[in-house]
Amino acid sequence: MEFQDVVDRRRMVRNFDPDRPVPADVLDRILTNALHAPSAGFSQGWAFLVLDGPAETEQFWNVTWADGDRSTFRWQGLFSAPALIIPMSHKQAYLDRYAESDKGVTDKRESFWPVPYWDIDTGMAALLMLLTAVDAGLGALFFGVFPQHLDRFRSTFDVPDDYTPIGAIALGYRAPDEPSPSLRRGRRPLEEVVHRGRFRAGPR
Repeated sequence: MEFQDVVDRRRMVRNFDPDRPVPADVLDRILTNALHAPSAGFSQGWAFLVLDGPAETEQFWNVTWADGDRSTFRWQGLFSAPALIIPMSHKQAYLDRYAESDKGVTDKRESFWPVPYWDIDTGMAALLMLLTAVDAGLGALFFGVFPQHLDRFRSTFDVPDDYTPIGAIALGYRAPDEPSPSLRRGRRPLEEVVHRGRFRAGPR
């Protein structure tokens, strides 16, 4: 598939075919491509928890829906996703890397960083996974892991406290899907979001 086709076809999918697992080689390609994401100082402060098959994915849903009624959720097909990947950022890897001699932030202060690059870089790795999924003929959804579930998530999957999930990615073959109502907002036009030379507020 041409790259532009991948970009044009990428959208969030919320309904998956439960009878078609993600082939192991495709899952490996998705994960391998994530390693090509940019990384400040080549810190690579990320980790990817892979849950493959219903026995593993069900543990995740039990954690993230521990206090809710799944039957009321609008997109029931999400729970049929045959694979989940949870990208996690590791801030300490960045603080340690930039304390090395070629960087020189020896006090490892977080205030050195203008924005949390550990989260940004892990997010870019997640986007590469989403794009690879499209190229492989799969559907994918990126969604949040909310703070009230983090302790149970970590204890269930033995995740250390210094790794933070930036979200989760559901993967699988698409089933007939209802697009999100939010799409009715439409995509903002280029001229509304691009500011050439200087930022210009209001209509142009």
